[in-house]
Amino acid sequence: MEQLTRSGRPSRRGWRLIFKIFLITALLGICTIIGTLIYLANTPLPTADSDRNSRLVDASGKTIAAFSSGARNRIGVKLDQISPYLIQATLAVEDRNFYHHLGFDIKGMARAVLVNIEHLDTVQGASTLTQQLARNLYLSHERTWTRKAKEAMYTAQLEMKYSKDEILQMYLNEVYYGRGAYGVEAASQMYFGKPARALTLGESAMLAGIPKGPTYYSPYNSMKNAKDRQRIVLKTMVETGAISQREADSAYAQLLDFKPPSQRTTGDEAPYFRDYVRSIVVNQLGISESLLEHGGLTIYSTLDMQAQKAAEDAVKSETSGSPDLQAALISMDPRSGYIKAFVGGANYAKNQYNHVLAKTRQPGSSFKPIMYLTALSSRKMTEASMFNSQPTMFHYDGNRKTYSPRNFGEKYLGEIDMRQAIAASDNIYAVNTLLTVGAKPVIDMARRMGIDSPMEPVPSLALGTSPVSPFEMASAFAVISNQGRSVQPTAITKIIDSTGDVLYEYKPPVQEQIVEPAAAYVMTHLMESVFETGGTGNRVSAVMKRPVAGKTGTTHTDAWLVGFTPELSTAVWVGYDKGKALATAESRKAAPIFAQFTEKALENVPPKIFPIPDGVVSVYVDPQSGKLATNECAENQRLEMFIKGTEPTEYCSVHGGKGAPAPEPNEGKESKGRSWWGDLKRWWMNK
Repeated sequence: MEQLTRSGRPSRRGWRLIFKIFLITALLGICTIIGTLIYLANTPLPTADSDRNSRLVDASGKTIAAFSSGARNRIGVKLDQISPYLIQATLAVEDRNFYHHLGFDIKGMARAVLVNIEHLDTVQGASTLTQQLARNLYLSHERTWTRKAKEAMYTAQLEMKYSKDEILQMYLNEVYYGRGAYGVEAASQMYFGKPARALTLGESAMLAGIPKGPTYYSPYNSMKNAKDRQRIVLKTMVETGAISQREADSAYAQLLDFKPPSQRTTGDEAPYFRDYVRSIVVNQLGISESLLEHGGLTIYSTLDMQAQKAAEDAVKSETSGSPDLQAALISMDPRSGYIKAFVGGANYAKNQYNHVLAKTRQPGSSFKPIMYLTALSSRKMTEASMFNSQPTMFHYDGNRKTYSPRNFGEKYLGEIDMRQAIAASDNIYAVNTLLTVGAKPVIDMARRMGIDSPMEPVPSLALGTSPVSPFEMASAFAVISNQGRSVQPTAITKIIDSTGDVLYEYKPPVQEQIVEPAAAYVMTHLMESVFETGGTGNRVSAVMKRPVAGKTGTTHTDAWLVGFTPELSTAVWVGYDKGKALATAESRKAAPIFAQFTEKALENVPPKIFPIPDGVVSVYVDPQSGKLATNECAENQRLEMFIKGTEPTEYCSVHGGKGAPAPEPNEGKESKGRSWWGDLKRWWMNK
């Protein structure tokens, strides 16, 4: 059994044993490597970090945004949609041997080790594009042995499962270029306002240099650093033979046209809506930020992208020529409460503040319909109630205080009814109404209609001096459109996780009858006059091709138009963030935004009149007296709607005696609650 000779050298038998051990070890090593490769080839890669981001989809199921930290802007493109210059520049500066290694550049690693030993520090790395992709997709950037081992494993798997071109394409769509831009397409659009396929050599070299230090080499932060890095990229491209020195010099001398940072856009659609949904998911539904960003959730929303595009276009068309002018638009289906369009500002890239939710703006006269609805439903007033529009000092709080409102332009109309007051936005009539019905019932009505903002029970409440949000105003007007029934604004219908399990599903609440349908309809009928001759919204009446009801509102700093059709309840606000006064032209921009949006959003929906509920009667009245019209009132009489039982019973005597009554609209009908006008509208609705 002796293994050694007397000289201490292994015997022949000993050599055979050593050889066997070596052979067995080598075979075990080979088997281990083969087994590892087979295991890696058959083991799926983990879910990429970008794929774990939750996504927001619209009402049709189309993905419109992703939820991730850092406001990621990511636009995927194929390799043939990227400029060859950018591909060459990236390979030259990041991984010259990309097409000649199996994921690991051994020569590069050895060279990096020697350089690092020379400097006694980690001054040079040797990560290939595949290694960088593995790290970006699946790992953090911490420097631990565990992370390095996983990186090696994922690198090998990527090389096994994908071709070189596929890996390069994935890398170029994943690499970070700063300021939230992930991938070459997003970066190209952000920095140069053009697609990646159109990048010049100079632009490509500039972009290829940024990933090494997205902040340090950003041309927005330091043009000197960016140009120095561009020179290095071009020099490397010359060394690899991708370009000539002459081409490099010409590209470096090119004056690049950078897109101003204020004009950069997000890759997500409806960014203000995305932010609003995020707040609901986290703050109301209790889903953590971590799960939202990395849980692969699918969030189904109510947003209608046709309506959203119409809203964005309308806001842009009216604000683009006025620097710093802001606008907000929210529109919901009054029948379901589903939010269909949501624009929180004029430009998300410049200002992310969500004005739709801002409870700091005075609604002005757009608040008046809530007050008038209170008056109608209380039976203390009707459409025919008369007040004298003239300069008036009102006494309140036990005659201890006074209030003297004024009409816009000091225009007073004398004795007017509710329709005239709404159309002309008369302030004197409004304050008279508030003092007649009381401020507290008005506030209670507003609360039940969806307005939560603080409101002061003072006469100026009638003129909309208590700030509210566009969100609240659209919700309140939706109640009127929905025949007086409560409306729950809704943005999310369902949330499922990455395995398909339902985490949340919206269950519509039972709608409460806030006011009787007849009162809501009469209010609607009165608000239609805003868009008729003499109404404050008349200037956009030519744009509106369908029945619409609404109310304008204007203060020194805010302009509003809140209105609705049977399908949409919409609030539009225009103003400045710092309370800057609106110029006359700016104060008139809310109405065109509303009109353009409504017509475009509903262009494929046939016009419908507002349905007439039971309990509404129509009679001819004389606007001058507010009483039933007679034959002598023929030139002045007007057909008006009333809640049954509140219509006038006395005949007008202003135009030469009692005379004969005007034709009775309800004559020959089975019920006084029905009229030929109502039947006409019912026929139109059902045809």
